[in-house]
Amino acid sequence: MPEKLDEIGCVHETDVLVLGGGASGCGAALASREAGLRTLIVDKGKIESCGCIGGGNDHFMAVLNTSEPFDTVDDMVGFYCKPTSGYLPETVAAWGQVIPHIIDFLTDVGVQFRKNADGSYMRTQGFGQPGSWWILIRQGQYMKPLIAKRMHDLDVDVLDRVMITRLVVENGRLAGAMGYDVLDGTFHVIRANTAVLALGPRTTRATSNSTKNPFNAQFPPFNTGTQYVLPYEAGARLVCLDTRQIATILPKSFGCPGMNGITGSGSHALNAKGERFMPKYHPMNEQAPRHLFVQGLFREQLIGNGPPFYMDMRHLPDDVRDVLEHDLMPGDKATWGDYAEQRGLDFSTKLMEVEVGDLAFEGMVDRDARFQSTLPGLFVGTGFPSFSGAICGGYLAGMNAAQAAAELPRPGPADARAVREEQARVLRPLNSDGQTPYTLFERAIRQVMDYYMGYVRNEQGMRQALASLKLVADLAGDLHARNWHELMRTHEALDLLKMCKLVTLASLERKETSANTIYMRTDYPGPDPSMNRLLAVEKIDGEPRLRWL
Repeated sequence: MPEKLDEIGCVHETDVLVLGGGASGCGAALASREAGLRTLIVDKGKIESCGCIGGGNDHFMAVLNTSEPFDTVDDMVGFYCKPTSGYLPETVAAWGQVIPHIIDFLTDVGVQFRKNADGSYMRTQGFGQPGSWWILIRQGQYMKPLIAKRMHDLDVDVLDRVMITRLVVENGRLAGAMGYDVLDGTFHVIRANTAVLALGPRTTRATSNSTKNPFNAQFPPFNTGTQYVLPYEAGARLVCLDTRQIATILPKSFGCPGMNGITGSGSHALNAKGERFMPKYHPMNEQAPRHLFVQGLFREQLIGNGPPFYMDMRHLPDDVRDVLEHDLMPGDKATWGDYAEQRGLDFSTKLMEVEVGDLAFEGMVDRDARFQSTLPGLFVGTGFPSFSGAICGGYLAGMNAAQAAAELPRPGPADARAVREEQARVLRPLNSDGQTPYTLFERAIRQVMDYYMGYVRNEQGMRQALASLKLVADLAGDLHARNWHELMRTHEALDLLKMCKLVTLASLERKETSANTIYMRTDYPGPDPSMNRLLAVEKIDGEPRLRWL
């Protein structure tokens, strides 16, 4: 049982602390428990439904070393390891090698992978990959409770509804974390030998799509940059903030990706003139990398060929259309059936109107071949794309974190003064007489980012974005929360502001328009080979410092 620390909060001790209970966090916990170490998962949601796969998922990416073309781990390494990707060949190879073990785990918990008549996995090609790497999943909306049940069966300790607000660093290494219960305000202090970051790679609610509803987003709206802000504040190095800015093509006004199966099955993207436009922009047409598909559609819009834009599935075989419409799309978001009925959608007879969704910001917490960040003791589970990348990356980070935890002594008692200071900082908006609600604060951030940091940008606009974000930041002291939920949303908004500032600073440094980015710079309309490298940012003397690696 946790013990009281001077009535401030509950103290927990564990070998491996897993920050985030989604696919990556569950992968990390699986590896740590396989190593026999005590493991604690903490998430501000509930483990049965939290994370990017909490709402469902329709595909799992895998190379299977069959006789099919481009189906080996070496093919994965060759595809993903580019100068600006942030990936090391050793980590991508480890991802590919652990895939069979994770498929066995998922199958064992009850995840249903689609198979062909001969027993092989049903797979499609997409996102510019050279081979058919995407295994189709049946009823993917039910996966997360199955995985969560297995975590409990493995005796993983779980703290639901706890938002982590600070990583604890002592003697130059990670020593734990602090946070509070978003339902009742109980403060929690966690002491750990090592920790795995698995808080979700994408920063959503930073920009808007056509609905102007930040929660009708293409990716989970509860991720607002904490994955990057926490380690940045603790002294870890971030990379790829200038290149990992991601969007996707969405059904019009429906915040759900769900397009991998559609594009991978051979559907055609049409502009307002009825022309199939992607052959102009990439040799793989609609199966191009996600960001280049988005870039192609946006270029069509700039020259007046849309909107509207459409996906055409009418030419596909009946059985393929049936899977797309009635299995894969609902598997990514359960409200698909209601949306399709209201829009009168029928893939066999009608075009589906689509649009570019909101822009989400990513990056990478820089890590070595053992998945350890530049802060000793802090390992990184997220960074690889997709459900496969999340759970496999989490597993590998958890495996290395467990090995390190077994060799390290447990940190000493928590510093009561530091705990009180963090608790006071966290609760300040709740006790404030300020007049600014989180809704207004967050809306101002989106207004700045939509206007100056969209798919087309330039230096003057980005510098104005920084100036405008500074004005928003000046309101932080006036923030007021009326209850525990509003306090959570307030801290999400504060993390969002920090992440948007870092992303804007990094984007200023990448003076090019190329296949490295989803956005176009009007002041630098072409590629610059000298920028085919990583940009890093660290907090030094209280300020962000950027440098090319």
